[in-house]
Amino acid sequence: MADQAGPSILKQSKKPRKNVKHGLRPAKAKRLSEKQQIEALERAVMEFEPRDDLKAFSDLPISEFSKKGLKKSFFVNMTEIQATSIPVSLKGKDVLAAARTGSGKTLAFLIPTLEILYRRKWGPQDGLGAVIISPTRELAVQIFDVLRSVGAFHTFSAGLVIGGKNLKDERERLARMNILVATPGRLLQHMDQTFGFECDNLQVLILDEADRILDMGFAKTLSALLSHLPKSRQTLLFSATQTQSVAQLARLSLKDPVPIGVDGTSTSSATPHSLAQYYSVCTLDKKLDVLWSFIKTHLHSKVLVFLSTGKQVRFVFETFCKMHPGIPLLHLHGKQKQSARLTMYTRFTSSQHAVLFATDIAARGLDFPSVDWVVQVDAPEDADTYIHRVGRTARYESSGSGLLLLMPSEEQGMKAALEKKSIKIENIKIRPSKTQNIQNQLQKLSFQEPEIKYLGQRAFVSYVRSVHLYKDKSIFKIDELPVEKFAESLGLPGAPKIKFLNRELVKKQKNSSRAVAAIQAEIEAEAKQASDNADGSEEDAVSSDDDASSNAAFAPDSKIRDDSKLPVSTKVCGITFPGVRTKYDRMFERKNQNILSAHYSKLVDHGDAVDDDEDFITLKRSNHDLSDTDANPEIDNLSKRKLKLSRTKRAVAKYGQLGHKLIFDDEGNPHEIYEMVDPAEFYKGGLEEVKEAGKAFVEGEKDKLKGADVVDKMEAKDKKREKKRKRKDRENGVDRDDAHGRVIAELAPSDEDGYISPEFDLPSEDDVQDTLSPPPLKRSKRSASTKTVSNGLEDEEELALRLLRNRR
Repeated sequence: MADQAGPSILKQSKKPRKNVKHGLRPAKAKRLSEKQQIEALERAVMEFEPRDDLKAFSDLPISEFSKKGLKKSFFVNMTEIQATSIPVSLKGKDVLAAARTGSGKTLAFLIPTLEILYRRKWGPQDGLGAVIISPTRELAVQIFDVLRSVGAFHTFSAGLVIGGKNLKDERERLARMNILVATPGRLLQHMDQTFGFECDNLQVLILDEADRILDMGFAKTLSALLSHLPKSRQTLLFSATQTQSVAQLARLSLKDPVPIGVDGTSTSSATPHSLAQYYSVCTLDKKLDVLWSFIKTHLHSKVLVFLSTGKQVRFVFETFCKMHPGIPLLHLHGKQKQSARLTMYTRFTSSQHAVLFATDIAARGLDFPSVDWVVQVDAPEDADTYIHRVGRTARYESSGSGLLLLMPSEEQGMKAALEKKSIKIENIKIRPSKTQNIQNQLQKLSFQEPEIKYLGQRAFVSYVRSVHLYKDKSIFKIDELPVEKFAESLGLPGAPKIKFLNRELVKKQKNSSRAVAAIQAEIEAEAKQASDNADGSEEDAVSSDDDASSNAAFAPDSKIRDDSKLPVSTKVCGITFPGVRTKYDRMFERKNQNILSAHYSKLVDHGDAVDDDEDFITLKRSNHDLSDTDANPEIDNLSKRKLKLSRTKRAVAKYGQLGHKLIFDDEGNPHEIYEMVDPAEFYKGGLEEVKEAGKAFVEGEKDKLKGADVVDKMEAKDKKREKKRKRKDRENGVDRDDAHGRVIAELAPSDEDGYISPEFDLPSEDDVQDTLSPPPLKRSKRSASTKTVSNGLEDEEELALRLLRNRR
């Protein structure tokens, strides 16, 4: 198993020497002894009942090969999940296990896998016996390394199948694999595309970190994989957290599973007791300063830093590398190539002092030894993600610390989410005097190197997008993000434009338009009521001079204004909407308005109050008759094109209905088709009478429909009969009747030259006008086709002249 991309033999047993003393062949004696050992081991497993003080692996009923492998790998004592699940798995039962991260779930399913295949005498000719599915490539590599270490004394062949490797090389080795460690996508690809890859004889299926597999969008892939696998298998499902999707997957893939650590069967907490957990409140624009200061004060530690997106990881890694903090820096995210990811994983695992910037791709299942601190610069999506992140430290019996940086808007919601998981986290304060400001250094790097500026812009957009996409809006409030200061903290000259934020703002304005309209309507109603009250109180003091004062109110130089009608700004959903400014508001705000006021005053017709002889000119409106358009005055302004478009729903909604159907009685009065009766008169006879009237109306409408149906059927029959008669006439070469039943033409046989010699009476002009649709003129088979269909008087005259020329 030297190459992770393909399988290899774990270890071959040496050939035994010949046993000459007892007279038995060595191979036969070995087979008898192995058979007896396997039978004894099978009985021991079925009769084994775990004790409360079960701790050592040597106390388990497992083979000597597994014990040697565990001893070689320095695994002596079991954890709680191992001591609880391994005895159940050895008996061949399905297991649904949940345990906190770092509790040793990998050995909990690797040991039963090796033992079950060993007891069933699995060999190379038996094909694939066990499949282990992992959510990420790094975790699959880690599981494969532990399998090689623990199963070094077994004779099974094992292989690693993950994305990023050569697909052709994997296909050549798949047929020889007994144990397969794979990621879901690549495994399904081999099942669908690799010829000869069969899983019909599969014995054990292991789903590691099942919740993470589902969170990464592999639900459909898992369903397809399960459809390829036999149902008579044993399934072991392990997960750090139990969610509704995991329970649904368990119902689909497991048969009568034994729950371990689920529904209160385990008393272990979500995080280990040896983990010290802290959080600190920090503004968004100060987070990089705090991170840099933390790294500079922990140069002899092994630190794992979590950020929300891969673009942030790359930006922080590139900028911090150029600032030389004095400690090796590494980065790990999903956009890297497989070789680079494995290199970063191996380097950080083997390093004694280093800082790894990573996304949540490193939050599940990965066992980094001796991690001192886990720093979460960006808040996790939920409490489960927090558990997985801090689980990279304080693994097994070791200790560790975790630091979470929260913005003021995230503090309350995140603390409530962690309290639901019974996680106690302590608040610590950051000393401003110990914090180094690196904003100027980042600005200098952004100015000198355009690549750094580009990475900063992408990091800014990706972080804001991640906050926007997070579901828990009680924690992640995108409206409270200081985007301008955050952009400055990244060294950018300004905040980049974010399209989805603009769309959200427009959406919010549209949603609040109704509220704004309602508030403006209330303001107008109050202003109108105030003006009405003022008019009522001054009604007794009205005199003939009121005309002049009222005219002055409409004059441009008027200083009289009603402040209650001024535009009022309105604040809805945190957005301030300015009041509507009309042309009158702009007119009243103009200066030098008294220049032509006397002239404008003369332009207005004041009626009898002013002598007509003193007016320079008087404008009077013509009393047009608008009775036809008063109902809908917009129709006058509609063009022909808009009238056509008004048939659509949008135009009807915009311009109103163009009209509705009316019926006229004998006296010529218009009425609606269905006119509503006065409700009081309608319900005068009681509800029963109303129901009877409704039934009578329905019956009457049914009778009308039946009568109309009979008429329609008769017309259809007449049309069908007429069509049939015309078809027969065409077959006989005669077109008989026009609309009035007269014979138009009878065709005679053609002469020797092939011309037709018709004999008929030409129709008169009146007959042609009465003809609705004269049928086409028919010819014999020998005649040439001539167009004889006439649609009007000119066509009939042309036809008559053509026939006269033929007769001559």
